[in-house]
Amino acid sequence: MKSKVIRQLQDKAIWIVFLVLFIAFAIANDKFLSSSNLFTIARQVSMFGIAAVGMTFVILIGGIDLATGSIITIVNVVAAYLMVKMEFSIAAAIGTSLILATAIGALNGFMVAKIKMPAIIATFATQIIFEGAAYMLSGGTPIFGFDPAFKIFGQGYVGPVPVPVIIMAISFTVGAFILNKTYFGRYFYAVGGNEEASRLSGIKVNGIKFLIYSLSGLFAGIAGIVMLSRTNSAQPTAGRGFEFDVITCVVLGGVSVSGGYGKISNVIAGTLIIGILTNGMVLMNVSTYMQMVVKGLVLILAVGFDSIQNKNGLVKL
Repeated sequence: MKSKVIRQLQDKAIWIVFLVLFIAFAIANDKFLSSSNLFTIARQVSMFGIAAVGMTFVILIGGIDLATGSIITIVNVVAAYLMVKMEFSIAAAIGTSLILATAIGALNGFMVAKIKMPAIIATFATQIIFEGAAYMLSGGTPIFGFDPAFKIFGQGYVGPVPVPVIIMAISFTVGAFILNKTYFGRYFYAVGGNEEASRLSGIKVNGIKFLIYSLSGLFAGIAGIVMLSRTNSAQPTAGRGFEFDVITCVVLGGVSVSGGYGKISNVIAGTLIIGILTNGMVLMNVSTYMQMVVKGLVLILAVGFDSIQNKNGLVKL
């Protein structure tokens, strides 16, 4: 009974934190609850949320993907280059860019699963490679001048709801479906919980890792398309540092860094917390550097809490 209560408190705690922060910023600044500001928050967190789905899969198996930011950057630059320089249609440019993003994820999966490189090294290497490739392709300058129809993915609305929020909601729904309703989603938890036991039980662990990193690349690519559409300009530094916020969203959402435990529903809360925390600090004129300090402290607290849970054997009850 006691362990069941503890588990329920764990699941609900992140939403309580979200509500407390939301109320605190609403009281601290009267602009926070304005419809324009709330829509701004929704659009901002959409990119974090989309990429967080793929990162959730990766962290569930005890891995890490530092290439998320550079995938977003290369997708920005490649999609823009294809539309502006090569005169590709919007659909062709998006499709090609997402294939590239998935391929980069697959490369990470190959290095981690087949070559047995540590995930942090493999993804850091691809981060550097594709950030450099983005600079080379763009010449270090922004690319702009897209078809106005492309704006719909980052700036459009369906009724009162921003299109990026709809894309994020679909991404979260797909992520939850994969984890809860598919056999390979259950394998994600199994591999994260005990990789050797999973292998002995017949699970193709290498194949699961390859799939997960490919999915991480795909979701990062989708986030990159939304970002490009929202900013309407491809910057060779578009995704720099983006992986930090995405990892914070996932870990803050209760996904265990040691693998084997986590829920998409709580990742949603983690994403919203990062969104309102960033927005609230901007409204309160907190400096960019102080925002970095606060986000770093939030990540330390989240990982520290996860470590304490693992030490006490609470997260996998």
